[in-house]
Amino acid sequence: MSVTASTNLWRPLAISAALIFVYALVLSKLGHDWWTDENYSHGLLIPFIIGYILWSQRSNFARETARPGTSLGGGLVLLALLMLFAGTAGAELFMQRISLIPMLAGIVIFFWGPHLIKLLLVPLALLALAIPIPAIIFNKVAFPLQLFASRCAVWAMSVLGIPVLRQGNVIELLPLGARETKKLEVVEACSGIRSLMTLVTLAVVFAYFTCPRPNEGDDEPKGGLSWLKSYVFWRSAIIVLSAVPIAILTNAARVSGTGVLSHYYGTEVADGFFHSFSGWVVYIVAFLMLFAVGWVVDRFRPSNYREMRKTESIADSGSHKAVATVPVVQTEGMD
Repeated sequence: MSVTASTNLWRPLAISAALIFVYALVLSKLGHDWWTDENYSHGLLIPFIIGYILWSQRSNFARETARPGTSLGGGLVLLALLMLFAGTAGAELFMQRISLIPMLAGIVIFFWGPHLIKLLLVPLALLALAIPIPAIIFNKVAFPLQLFASRCAVWAMSVLGIPVLRQGNVIELLPLGARETKKLEVVEACSGIRSLMTLVTLAVVFAYFTCPRPNEGDDEPKGGLSWLKSYVFWRSAIIVLSAVPIAILTNAARVSGTGVLSHYYGTEVADGFFHSFSGWVVYIVAFLMLFAVGWVVDRFRPSNYREMRKTESIADSGSHKAVATVPVVQTEGMD
């Protein structure tokens, strides 16, 4: 019996209604943050991307058999409820929101089995990336990125012979024709954490939609942890991890370019149209670099396993035929 055949209409409706009832306030606040916080504005697209992934995987869901894991699934649901209660009692939004991940995983395992989680890893990962991290962690990451970007800008300007002085994340320079120095502050919005979060999410989507499928000849995991040795896993890991240095370096280049242009054209170039336009250029360049990483990794892709499996299957079938044509010699015992 398939998953779709074993699931009655009332079950998903009841589960959806229960989730909406329990997480109504959490989801409404999460949607508000996606709409108002530019650092997580990419979260507005995540539900549509997840919906498309689930729709494209509907045939795979239909082929899976339901093998409910009541113990593991029930444990995850209980854990999620405890996290939700603790987050609500402690007024910690991140704990409330992140509890949605084990809740969804627990429901799937409880009703259909843990084997189905492999089809939901990417949707759950995308949902986790769209959840705003706690402010204390955000600041711990953003401030070092501000300092790194400002150091890169000062180094680039020094190489070009531009007199510049840095105090923390504030760059002091003398524009051409000016009599007074101007200060250029690398604020939190210019730290690169916004592009970092967006690019990592984009890297997950890019790696998923461009990864070789089994029908394209890629090696298939045989079970257990053997998927860690597969080409698809390592390709995806390299692409996602490369998004971190790409986002940091492209943002540092943007800040450096802003500092150089501020020397020649004044600090006004750091605001207005140029600031917005350079942000879009950075996203485009970062994505092209991400695409280049995927292209380079694909150049080292192993040989076509589909042809190898096809040859092996032909050889196996040939050996079976040979065995079948060998006459069986019966020996009679001697009296």
